Amino acid sequence: MKELFIVESQEGERLDRYLAAAMPERSRSYVQKLIKEQNVLVNGGPVKASYRLLIGDRLDITLPEAQEPDIVAENIPLDILYEDSELIIVNKPKQMVVHPAAGHYSGTLVNGLMYHCRHELSGINGTMRPGIVHRIDMDTTGSLVVCKNDKAHQSLAEQLKVHSIRRIYVAIVHGNLKEDKGTVDAPIGRHPTERKKMSVHTKNGKQAVTHYQVLDRFGDYTYIQCELETGRTHQIRVHMASIGHPLLGDIIYGPRKCPFPKLIGQTLHAKTLGLIHPETGEYLEIEAPLPEYFVELLERLRGSKGESDINIKNF
Repeated sequence: MKELFIVESQEGERLDRYLAAAMPERSRSYVQKLIKEQNVLVNGGPVKASYRLLIGDRLDITLPEAQEPDIVAENIPLDILYEDSELIIVNKPKQMVVHPAAGHYSGTLVNGLMYHCRHELSGINGTMRPGIVHRIDMDTTGSLVVCKNDKAHQSLAEQLKVHSIRRIYVAIVHGNLKEDKGTVDAPIGRHPTERKKMSVHTKNGKQAVTHYQVLDRFGDYTYIQCELETGRTHQIRVHMASIGHPLLGDIIYGPRKCPFPKLIGQTLHAKTLGLIHPETGEYLEIEAPLPEYFVELLERLRGSKGESDINIKNF
């Protein structure tokens, strides 16, 4: 696989830093390895990672084919919301990784899908991510569509590209939002110093737009609905944190210590998924019911309205 970049700004920037920002899905250590193995050529020749860029430099990158392990089909129970010959929509639980990756080669949604669907999964994203056209974080629950063939995959990929798939999430955030509804329009890219995080910044970020609406207020917390106009990594988590209202339970973008000891990860649920069916051309909309933990948390917060310093120790 080849990548090409022409340096138009950031003259004087180190080559490895520039490429790590330009390819946010790759770590800086991976970029440095590419440079060391001469898989990065500047104006046709190899250079060091510390090379300082000049305006007009041509960067030719060769990405070696990944050596992917065989993924084992596992009989994992799936909460199926919709299924036909073209696609399957599942309600992903908390703590489940969508596809295998380093440290997670079993127990993923893909492992379960390979058992359930047998060989009926698209192959566009390779053996590690068969059928996967989009994903949600490990601790985010809710609706996720998987394609059974390449034709369906290409159709949904195009819908994602033009932002025509409807994706509505619900979340609980820290604080009391001032407005009943609003929009966060701020670019998102890899965090400049913490490589596992994303952040709002204009230098290397891509356009990201999130529309939010308040559903209920609990004083110290607010229950909201978010509709994505774009689909950047950690978009809702980053956007809400950027306006001072990080998601409850999100220790990456919010308080390091969660006020609810038994809550694992961010309180975020992919509730509604709407798309044009790749075969029939008709609009299909599926809703994923709230997980039990989310329902219980809402009930307890509603029961605690008006109290200060809400901290339910047994949740």
